[in-house]
Amino acid sequence: MFDLELIRSAQAGDRDAMIRLLREIETPLYRTAYYLINHEQDALDVTQEALIRIYTNISSYREQAQFLTWAQRIVTNLCIDRFRKQRESVHIDDMERVLPSPGSVEEEVMKKNTAKDIEEAISQLPQNFRTVVVLRYIQDFSYGEIAEILNLPLNTVKSHLFRARKLLQNLLRDYEKGGVRG
Repeated sequence: MFDLELIRSAQAGDRDAMIRLLREIETPLYRTAYYLINHEQDALDVTQEALIRIYTNISSYREQAQFLTWAQRIVTNLCIDRFRKQRESVHIDDMERVLPSPGSVEEEVMKKNTAKDIEEAISQLPQNFRTVVVLRYIQDFSYGEIAEILNLPLNTVKSHLFRARKLLQNLLRDYEKGGVRG
C-alpha cells in the first residue's frame, strides 16, 4: 500500500516524505482509534499521539511487516493503554452518520438506526473482542495481520472473532426486541 521508497526517504530524514507518509496514514489510524475508543476527541488525541510516535520512531521500522500493520500496532497499543488507565466506561457520543439516501425517509431512518445499533453493540464488547472486530471488519485486516498487530497467536484471533460475532448477534437481537442498551 505504501511506497517503500517513500518510507525509506522518511527514514533517511526527508521531511517532505515524512509529511506525505503521515498524511496518508492519518485517516486509517483515526478510524481504528475511533472504533476502539468510540469518542471523537479521544480518538483524535490517540491518533495524534500515534503519528508523533511514528515520526519519532520511523527509524525502528523494519520491512519485516507492512508499514500500515506496524502503524496500526502503535495506535492499537495506545488505545489499549488508554483503556487500562481509564478502567471505566467509554464515552458514547451521539454522532451524526452520513448515509446515502436513495430511498424513502423511512429507509434512511432504518439505516441510521441499524448503524447506531451496530456501533453501540461494538462498544459493548469486551476490549479484546472489540479490538479484533474493528481491525477485521472496519479496517479490513486479515487474520494474520491482526495477529501480528496484537502480537497474538492466529488461533486466538480466530477465537476472539468467533466469540465477538456471537456476542454481537445476541446484542443486536436484544436491540431488535427493544432490550436495554448499555
